[in-house]
Amino acid sequence: MSTIVDIVMSGLFQGSLYAMIAVGLALVWTTIGVFNFAHGVLMTVGAYIAWQLASSDALGLPIFIALPIALLASAAIGLLMQAAIVRPFIGRPDVVLLAVITTLAAASIFENGTLLIWGPRPMQLPPLAAGTVKIMGIGISAHQLIIILVTPVILAALWFFLTRMRLGLALRAVAQNEDACHLVGLNVAALYGLAFGLAAALAGLAGIFLGGFTFMSPTMGSEPLSKALVVVIFGGLGTIAGPIFAAYIIAFFEAISIYFIGFYWTPALLFAVLILTLMLKPEGLFSRRSRSLA
Repeated sequence: MSTIVDIVMSGLFQGSLYAMIAVGLALVWTTIGVFNFAHGVLMTVGAYIAWQLASSDALGLPIFIALPIALLASAAIGLLMQAAIVRPFIGRPDVVLLAVITTLAAASIFENGTLLIWGPRPMQLPPLAAGTVKIMGIGISAHQLIIILVTPVILAALWFFLTRMRLGLALRAVAQNEDACHLVGLNVAALYGLAFGLAAALAGLAGIFLGGFTFMSPTMGSEPLSKALVVVIFGGLGTIAGPIFAAYIIAFFEAISIYFIGFYWTPALLFAVLILTLMLKPEGLFSRRSRSLA
């Protein structure tokens, strides 16, 4: 029984992080139609900004004050990134290729900038809550438990925003028909920036959650980005719901595989599943062929 609880807790924790990262990728793709390869480094930047605000070696603010400030900073960086390296190319036939080049370049700049500002020394954020909680004899940190419980609330709030609020409905409209949005007077450029800002805030939040659990480094966003790629391909980039379901499926698959097969063989098995998905259902298991935020 303890093994099952351990696997479930691990799957829920990893799935929560994967879901927040993958949803940001899907949000940008469904709205703008480009893939943001700087998404992982936005996670890193968000975590380091939070460390600068909350660490006892820096400003020393309480984590619950530092967290919203860091999220606003992450969203602002996402807005500026979209305006500087994506918006100038929107409308060009090769926008997807250009966005790949520019976001990869931005990822390298931000990663090296993080190294230059904060250095290579491993750092860790203060946890959201101290101590451990016993669940059926298995100890789990209070920080992990908060993430497991809070992430579905955040994702539900995002769903509510996209399906019930005017601004969210405008984002869905852009994802479905950009030309019609221009005709009815929607500010499409501003909505593109909003999508990037929301995605950056989600990435920053995932980085803060991870930074309170393990040590941070300037390259900490690389592995989560690769896992998020697996998630969005497995679940499909056409919707927001697909990557959420896929994130938890992949996380549980990973947790079970690590326990029974081992840590070193799990990535190979994961990418084998990815290749199989691309062969059998290239649009993703939970996706439609058209872009939508539904």
